[in-house]
Amino acid sequence: MTRHYFGTDGIRGVVGQDPITPDFFIRLGFAIGSILVKNNRDEKIKHPSVVIGKDTRVSGYMLESALESGFIAAGVDVYLTGPMPTPAIAYLTKALRSQAGIVISASHNPFPDNGIKIFSEAGEKLPDSFEAEVELALNESIKTVLPHELGKAKRVDDAEGRYVEFCKSTFPEKLNLRGLKIVLDCAHGATYHVAPKIFSELGAEVIAVGNEPNGFNINLDVGSTHPKTIKEATLKHKADLGIAFDGDGDRVVMIDHLGHIVDGDQLLLVIAKALKAKNQLKGGVVGTLMTNMAIEKAFQDLGVEFMRAHVGDRYVLEALLEKGWSIGGENSGHILTLDQHSTGDAIIASLQVLKSLRLLNQSLHDATKDSPLYPQVLINVETHKKIDLEKNKSIQDAVRSVEEKLNNKGRVLLRPSGTEPKIRVMVEGQDLEEVKSYANLIAEKVKEAA
Repeated sequence: MTRHYFGTDGIRGVVGQDPITPDFFIRLGFAIGSILVKNNRDEKIKHPSVVIGKDTRVSGYMLESALESGFIAAGVDVYLTGPMPTPAIAYLTKALRSQAGIVISASHNPFPDNGIKIFSEAGEKLPDSFEAEVELALNESIKTVLPHELGKAKRVDDAEGRYVEFCKSTFPEKLNLRGLKIVLDCAHGATYHVAPKIFSELGAEVIAVGNEPNGFNINLDVGSTHPKTIKEATLKHKADLGIAFDGDGDRVVMIDHLGHIVDGDQLLLVIAKALKAKNQLKGGVVGTLMTNMAIEKAFQDLGVEFMRAHVGDRYVLEALLEKGWSIGGENSGHILTLDQHSTGDAIIASLQVLKSLRLLNQSLHDATKDSPLYPQVLINVETHKKIDLEKNKSIQDAVRSVEEKLNNKGRVLLRPSGTEPKIRVMVEGQDLEEVKSYANLIAEKVKEAA
């Protein structure tokens, strides 16, 4: 079926515009809640429960209240955590034995946007089939359960402490971060109160930026999508490295002491190197269609099997589970380490990189300098109508022409955005100027069709 609301990572949009409105979120809470009640087969569970967290956007208060009302009307108990990273909700959903977890966030998107992500009782992103069931349930009218069947709401007062200790538990007890000066950019988002505490308690000297959310400044010129800020702070403080999270704490980008940006592809390679050296790598590594060719080659040279999944951490997770492997991720900084957590977690991924550097006895710069990325140009073309990329002759002719010129020393990738009305045009190769030219050529053909 065609999905009207769900994209590749939940539901997102501009606050106040359909579907990011209070009335829709009441319906959404009721729809999800009704499914949880219907699927409850445990007679000992009087009310299914759901954990609700959010990032630091001011609109989160409004949407949280609406969701809460919808769930309670369906007969579902609600645990409220307040601002917490997305992966923290996945963890708390399991820890509290809840049937689902909801995060109110638009991740790395700008402040006016918001949305939701949903986790299963196992702390994993829900499959497409569940989202399809929710879409069908949204067509039904709200029929509030009888008064004695209504759910209740409760605040989880120790959510922060639980998550801090969980993250620390993923870093080996025999290792510490003493002697490291680290700059953390929390994007004025959901990691602002937990990340500095975690890295400090493990021994690092922490300098925090982007840790003063006011409800309106999330991702504003800070965080993993604006690495200039963490780069400048890392160089200014002469730190050993910098770590930048996105607004909801599931993406990470790092900066070495010389100011070089280290993306998710390279961080994944660092983790794999250390695991391989210790004979602890479980199978191979999963990347995505966006993974840089240079990284794919590096895995081959390392003797590590590599496969590409569709873009989106849920598809990386599906591939990992299918293969029985433990690590995978995206160049955007979504990194999954399934031996540590059930979902992508920027703080835990950072700790795994730091653990790897300790085990390899290398700096971040030394661990990544031998794997320079191929130039990769990404152009987002706004569209006002649906384009069949495969059947558009002009676009396909341009793609074939570019692929012939790249001669197997580069790639072309066209894909619709899962969260915005855009076509993403990516060209990768060994010469930056050529890649720019090729990307612009194809983007122009897409614009003509749009």
